[in-house]
Amino acid sequence: MAQRDHGGGLDAAKARFGGGANDWLDLSTGINPLPYPVGETAPEAWTRLPDRNAFDRLEQAARDFWKIPDQAAVLAAPGASAIIARVPTLAAPGVVDIPAPTYNEHAAAFTGSGWQIGDSGTARVLVHPNNPDGRLWQEGLDAPLMVIDESFCDVTPEATHIARAAAPGTLILKSFGKFWGLAGLRLGFAIGNPALIEKLREALGPWQVSGPALEIGARALEDLAWAEATRARLTRDTARMDGLLTARGARLAGGTTLFRLYEVDSAETWFCRLARAHVLTRVFPYSKTWIRLGLPGPNGWDQLERAL
Repeated sequence: MAQRDHGGGLDAAKARFGGGANDWLDLSTGINPLPYPVGETAPEAWTRLPDRNAFDRLEQAARDFWKIPDQAAVLAAPGASAIIARVPTLAAPGVVDIPAPTYNEHAAAFTGSGWQIGDSGTARVLVHPNNPDGRLWQEGLDAPLMVIDESFCDVTPEATHIARAAAPGTLILKSFGKFWGLAGLRLGFAIGNPALIEKLREALGPWQVSGPALEIGARALEDLAWAEATRARLTRDTARMDGLLTARGARLAGGTTLFRLYEVDSAETWFCRLARAHVLTRVFPYSKTWIRLGLPGPNGWDQLERAL
């Protein structure tokens, strides 16, 4: 399988620009740099097959956190990407509308399952907020198979379309790795019409989420105080990031409080200049002027300022 364009790729950056892993500040992803503190995990979470009570606790925590309608079903999965890969199998192949530019795994999954990409069709995928420009979608939410990817929506919970989750043909996707900063835990959720969720459940099979992920995920979703404090911190850090970049000639083009998209004179020039100072950012094959930066953690701001 060909490697699609994504953030990350620190090994390739080290090979091109030098430096060791500890020298680099990776701002190429939209992952919260201050992750949820996982704490201790029960030993049996590692040694036993996950039981129904663990799944029930996680799914109830998800219902409470996202205010999921009672009529909608919830399915935990080993990352949102595992769900994205299976969504195209929920309907017969046809034409799917995926407004671009956006997260490229959706188009790859649909075309790999025999679908064609078009301006209108039997399916539509909206990334909300969109990656990389942060666009929020308010219209066009009524396709026969309607997929709303809210992987970055936890920083703006007031914008969610979760109230639509029970509608026929609707799926809303949630990622745990972005807002909670635990991408390596591999946890995501599909929320939607019960008939679709049941098809996904069959496709994923039993014990689809590990015991540690069930325990840590439930604990994090139940910690509302951490979520509120994190949103406030991300807002402050985003303002700081915008100030640094715009003072050096970049123009804000969009984003969320987990990543910022800037318009610059030459994205490649900016990328290389920052990379020579061991700061990894994200550029896009379809734009010569867009550069995207995630937020640094507390120990990364000085390195970013020196690189700029």
